[in-house]
Amino acid sequence: MTIEIIIQAIVSGLLMGCIYALIAAGLSLIFGLMGIVNFAHGEHLMLSMFFSFWLWKLLGLDPIFSLPIVLSILAISGILTHYFLIRFILKATMLVQICATFGLSIFLRSFAQFLWTPDFRNIQKPLIEGRIEILGIFIGQPQLFASFVCLVAFLFLYLFVTKTETGLALQATAQDYKAAETLGINSNKMFALGWAIGLSCVGIAGSMMSNYYFIFPEVGINFALYAFVAVALGGFGSIVGSLIAGLIVGLVESLGGLLIDPSYKLIYIFIIYIVIVIYRPQGLFGK
Repeated sequence: MTIEIIIQAIVSGLLMGCIYALIAAGLSLIFGLMGIVNFAHGEHLMLSMFFSFWLWKLLGLDPIFSLPIVLSILAISGILTHYFLIRFILKATMLVQICATFGLSIFLRSFAQFLWTPDFRNIQKPLIEGRIEILGIFIGQPQLFASFVCLVAFLFLYLFVTKTETGLALQATAQDYKAAETLGINSNKMFALGWAIGLSCVGIAGSMMSNYYFIFPEVGINFALYAFVAVALGGFGSIVGSLIAGLIVGLVESLGGLLIDPSYKLIYIFIIYIVIVIYRPQGLFGK
């Protein structure tokens, strides 16, 4: 095994880690704001990939150009999810909340299988394809571009939450929504906005991945699992933690598959999850 192969695995892990980080950030934002775990997060990722595929198939739009459309659809989907489902279970027990979002995930996956069949699909001849070579290291251009877009989206998300008045209102709502309401903040609108932003994150990630990843109804399952591990590792509600944890998960997946055995990649990641849950349940950056 040469140093070039190890560096290749590190680069690949970091590129995938950027995507995991953005998916995890959306999940973490929703949980940090409302205390609800969205078990349908992976299915929303799947939907964004299908939307990108059909916009390419029917209208000839490359995912780069259809990204604003997919982003808008997922944002609206987040708002509708809040108003037609989540707001009715906000004060319910955790078991009810889990059953509601888990049921939503099963419904969306089953609906996708019924509507589009379990077949694998892919976008042929996307605008960005091929690979580049840097010092003997090969980097897929679609993966590189997807990671760049996810990092830019992550930066915008961080700046929005920490530097804007609306973002500060989101933070206030997350801290104590009743106290925020006394200050004139409409918590219901903040919750809906949180869902819109959270699903927009998976919309961006899914749209970019549709350039090079197979699209099928179960595609979001593994990515959702990685996102849950990244959120637990980084800390629920921590956006910065999601970035660091996403990169760690990507590296562990890539290097573990290279140095030990690729068939056990999921096991390596879940070992990290178990260790974190036992020794630091709040995550690396959680409070």
